[in-house]
Amino acid sequence: MQIEKFSEIIAHFIGIFETMTEEMRLRTELTEGAGPAENNPTLDDLTARSPAFASDLALKDYDPDVNYRSVSYDIVYGGPRRFGSSFEESLDKLSEIAHRDVPLPRFGSPQDINIEDEEELQVFDGPGSVIGYTTQVNVLYDDDYLDMTDGHHAPRDTSFVTEKLAEFSSKVEIFSPFSDLHRTDTHEGIKQIAADMEAYIQDKEDSGQTSLGTGEPPADNPNDQVHDFVLAGDEITGTYMNGKLVSEVPVLDDLLPDRGLAQPPEDPDESQTSVEQHDPASSSLEVTAGANLVANIASVVNTAVISSVTAVMGDYHQIDAITQVYAYSNNDDIASVFQSSADSNAGAGTAAYNIASFERDAYEAPQPQTMVDAQGDPIFPMAWRVSVIEGDVTFVNWIEQYHFVSDNDTMTVTTSGSQATVLTGGNTTLNFSSFFEMGLQYDLIIVGGSVYDINSITQISLLYDNDWARAEDGAEGDATVQSGDNLIWNFAAIHNVGANDRFETMPDYMHQAEEGIQDRDPTMPQGLSTDVNFQGYLGLNVLYITGNLFDMTIIKQVAVLGDSDDVTQAAAELLENAQDAVVTIDTGSNTVANIAEIVDYDSFGNTTYVAGQLYSDAILIQGGIIEHDTTQPETAGERLANEVIAFLDDDSPQGADNGDAVINSGQDPSWSSAHPSDVMQAVVA
Repeated sequence: MQIEKFSEIIAHFIGIFETMTEEMRLRTELTEGAGPAENNPTLDDLTARSPAFASDLALKDYDPDVNYRSVSYDIVYGGPRRFGSSFEESLDKLSEIAHRDVPLPRFGSPQDINIEDEEELQVFDGPGSVIGYTTQVNVLYDDDYLDMTDGHHAPRDTSFVTEKLAEFSSKVEIFSPFSDLHRTDTHEGIKQIAADMEAYIQDKEDSGQTSLGTGEPPADNPNDQVHDFVLAGDEITGTYMNGKLVSEVPVLDDLLPDRGLAQPPEDPDESQTSVEQHDPASSSLEVTAGANLVANIASVVNTAVISSVTAVMGDYHQIDAITQVYAYSNNDDIASVFQSSADSNAGAGTAAYNIASFERDAYEAPQPQTMVDAQGDPIFPMAWRVSVIEGDVTFVNWIEQYHFVSDNDTMTVTTSGSQATVLTGGNTTLNFSSFFEMGLQYDLIIVGGSVYDINSITQISLLYDNDWARAEDGAEGDATVQSGDNLIWNFAAIHNVGANDRFETMPDYMHQAEEGIQDRDPTMPQGLSTDVNFQGYLGLNVLYITGNLFDMTIIKQVAVLGDSDDVTQAAAELLENAQDAVVTIDTGSNTVANIAEIVDYDSFGNTTYVAGQLYSDAILIQGGIIEHDTTQPETAGERLANEVIAFLDDDSPQGADNGDAVINSGQDPSWSSAHPSDVMQAVVA
C-alpha cells in the first residue's frame, strides 16, 4: 500500500538523520582540546544554487525491493568439448559405441569416450561386525540376628547353607552342558563353540536318550513334574513344561506367592472418611523372614542383517538349545505346637517350573505394488547396487546374569502386648537386559563362506529353604508358621523368523553373480535378473560377504538363594502380653525366577540357497533335583571356618596336595570386587 511506502521513506530518513547527528557529535568531541580554534583553516561558504537550476531526471517513489541479476556462467561437463566436429561424424561415433555395447551414458563429446576401457562395477562398504558382552552380578548377604528378649541366645553358624548350595551347583552341571561356554571374540572360538554344541546334540540324537540317567523320580510332587528330560532333533516346535508338551502355560502373576509385609506399597486410599478406633490395640506379632524375590530377565531381538533371499556358498549351521535346571531343599522343622502351612495342601512346599518354548514362522514381506508393466509383461530388476565386506562378519550378543543372595535369619521373638511387625527378609534383586539390534535390510545377501546361526539359553535356579520354628518353655505356642509357598520359575523362549523349509539348491546364476562381483563386472547375470523372488523390483540392493557370517546369541542365567531361617518364640515376660496374642511367622514365600527370550530374524523371504550342507540341530534339557536335606545348624564359634584353619595351620592336611589354586572369573573384575549389598547387615548381626 502507498502508506507503507511512506512509512519506509520516513523510517529511512529518520535513520539517516540520527546517523548524521551522531557523526556531528563525535566530531565535536574529537575537536575538544585539539588546540586553538584560530589555527584551524577557515572554509569558504558554499555558493548558493541559482534559481535557474533544473534537472531532467524523473523522480520515482522509494521502493525497498532489491533486484538481483546473476552473472552469466558456463557449465562444463566432463572434459573439454570439441565443437568443431561435424554432425555426421558424431552420429557415426555414437553408432559405433552402440554396437560395442557401452553400458552407461557419459557427459561430453563422443570423441572423449575411450571404447577400449571397460566399465567397472562400483561397490560400497557393507556394515561391520558387532560384538556385545553383558555381565550382571548381584551379591547380597543379609544374615540378620534379632533377639527381642533380655536373655542371651548364641548366634547360629549359617555357613552350611553356602556349602549345600555349592553341592547343588555341582549336581546340576549334568543338566547344563553349555553353561561352561567361555566368551570369545575370535572366529575360531565361535567355530569351536558351534562344533562342540553340534557334537553334543548329535550324540544325544543318535543315542535316542530322553533322560540323563540321574535317577531322579519322574513325578514325586503334586505338580507331577518330570525332573530329567532330554529332547534332541533337527528341529523342536511347541512348548514344554517340566518335560511335557503343553498347549498353554500358567500365568506367572497367578503363581507369585503373597509376600506379606514385603508387598510393594499400594496407592493410598483417597477416601475422605475419617477412621476412628475406640477399642484398645490388640496384641499381635508378625514376622517375615522370607519373601525374597530374585529374578533374571533378558530379551534379545536380532535383526542385524536380514534379506529376502540369501545365497550361502558354504554350509549353513543353525543351532537352538535351551537347558533348564533347578535344585532346592525345603525340609522344614516346625514344632508341633505351631500351626504350620504344611498341614494344608494350599501354599505348602515349593512349586518349580521349567518352561521352554520353540517357535518358528515365516515373515510375509509385502509384495511390490506393480508386478507387470503397461503391456502386461512382468517387471524384473535391471540394475543392482552392491556392498562388499572383505572377510568374516560377526554379530554376537552374550549375556550373563548372576544372583547370589544369602538371607539366613536367626530370631528370638516374643509378644509385647502391642502390635509389632518384624521384616528381616523381603529382599528384591533384579537383573534386566533388553537389546534390540536393528541393522540393514538387503534384497540379496551372498555369503562366500558358511553361516553359523546359534541361539542358546541356559537357566539355573538354586534354592535352600530349610527352616526351623521352635517354642521355648512357657511360650503359648499358638503361632501360625508359613514355611513354604516358594516358587521357582525358569522360562525360556526361542522364536525364529524364517520357515525351516525355505532352503533350496544353489542355482548357477548365483555363482555367476559372485564371480561378477569379484571381477567388478557391472552386468547383472540374466538368471539373477529374472529370479521369481525379485519380480516387481526395479533394482536390487545386494550385500556380498567374502568370508563367513556368524550370528550368535548366548544367554546364561544363574539365580542362587539361601533362605534358611531359625525362629524361636520365647515366653512373654508379662502374662498380659501373651493374652489373646496373634503371632504369624513367615519363613517362606520366596521367588526365584529366570526369564529369557530370543527373537531371531533369519529371513524376510521364503528362499535361502545353500551350496554346501545344511546342519540343523536343536536340543531341550529340563532337569530338577529335590533334596531332603536334614543338616542341623550349629552354634557359631563351635567350629573354625576353613579360611581360619588355613591361616593358622601352615602344614597341609594329611593326604592333601599342596598347590596353587586358580580361579577363572572370565576376565571379569566384578567377581573380585563384589561386596555385600546390605551395608547394615554387619550392624544388625
